[in-house]
Amino acid sequence: MDQNVLISLSEVGKSFRSTDGVARNVLAGVDFTLHEGEIVALLGKSGSGKSTLLRIIAGLIPADGGRVTYRSQPIYGPAAGIAMVFQSFALFPWLTVQQNVELGLEAQGVPKDERERRADEVLELIGLSGFGGALPRELSGGMRQRVGIARALVTNPDVLLMDEAFSALDVLTGETLRNDMLELWDESRIPTKGIVIVSHNIEEAVMMADRILIMASDPGQVRCQIKIDLPRPRNVDSQEVRTLIDEVYALMTMRPVQQAAAGAVVSTPLDYRLPLTDIGRMEAILDLLADAPFHGRADLPQLAEESELPDEELFPAYEALGQLGLAQVDKGDIALTPLGQRYVAAEQTLKQEIFGQQLLTHVPLAAHIRHSLEQEPSGGLPEKRFIELLHEFVEAEVAEQVLKVAVEWGRYGEVYEYDYHTGRLHLPEGPDEPTQD
Repeated sequence: MDQNVLISLSEVGKSFRSTDGVARNVLAGVDFTLHEGEIVALLGKSGSGKSTLLRIIAGLIPADGGRVTYRSQPIYGPAAGIAMVFQSFALFPWLTVQQNVELGLEAQGVPKDERERRADEVLELIGLSGFGGALPRELSGGMRQRVGIARALVTNPDVLLMDEAFSALDVLTGETLRNDMLELWDESRIPTKGIVIVSHNIEEAVMMADRILIMASDPGQVRCQIKIDLPRPRNVDSQEVRTLIDEVYALMTMRPVQQAAAGAVVSTPLDYRLPLTDIGRMEAILDLLADAPFHGRADLPQLAEESELPDEELFPAYEALGQLGLAQVDKGDIALTPLGQRYVAAEQTLKQEIFGQQLLTHVPLAAHIRHSLEQEPSGGLPEKRFIELLHEFVEAEVAEQVLKVAVEWGRYGEVYEYDYHTGRLHLPEGPDEPTQD
């Protein structure tokens, strides 16, 4: 067995059983190895199981199938050599900074004097010296996340897991904290031998990682990986880094083979998890894309910079625009389709008509809702019926999110209406209603 291997996953699968008793796969056939001396980033859209995978590695939840090991030993529950930093800070508000940092050591039975000494050392290391007596509410978001990192580092972990650790912070604070962490790592000022980060931010992953794994969704699987040999610290404006960012964008937006071959919009199944984006964001991207300097076609990283929106907001919008046939995303670029160009130039009434027609043609859930309403003598149905339908394919929370998106899109396209007081969908009033070709 390779002594350089910290974490090994082989054919790992995970499913969750919903309230209706149906098991739904979150991960399937995941193979992954973390070696000493490397930082690995996991990228993928919502539903790819990144955070679930991280919790399996941490021993917080078990895998349903496959093998998970830490230094060749199977993981059955939290391992002493693995620590995790959460997106939500996860601090106890009634405990001081010092007490929050000492929690892990206290659970390990470390004597009080030793706990205080080690907590003081790591707080100084992470830039929080003098804040030990403060309560979390007295700290900024960046400082609270430093406490979360300190709490993980104080246990001297072999492996550090970071789940969206910088995403809840503003851009400047997140970048500063990320750079501080990389400095500690590159200068070997922490004993950690390997780091796994989950991120939605492509630039962050390229700046930090030695290897990037891109996850496919429903169920989550490792689709491809990129090895990064550039030394750190990396210059975000260098040609090498920009090329890598472009490559990752291209892989993240890569279409399935059957779609790419056809070069056209492909209708999705009824259980397709609609991207969680809204009309305003989609139209803002279309307008930005149509205008100078892009004139209908843009490099995705450049569009991201121009829009000043994070990747986790942009990627669902790209997916939706592609699904509706208003834009085409391929090889890290996005371009308006002829229909998209017509849409941008249209008056509001025509925009809504185009949107409604595309929705009925390419989003089976919207078409199913419309057809069901047409078959109902009253022209109306409770939303519960459609949530229950979606619940056959996805967990309850996701079913509600997907229906919420379908409702917003359908209302905008005047495909159907929704009464927020009664929770019922109904056919729109008036003769000018979109019809499915």
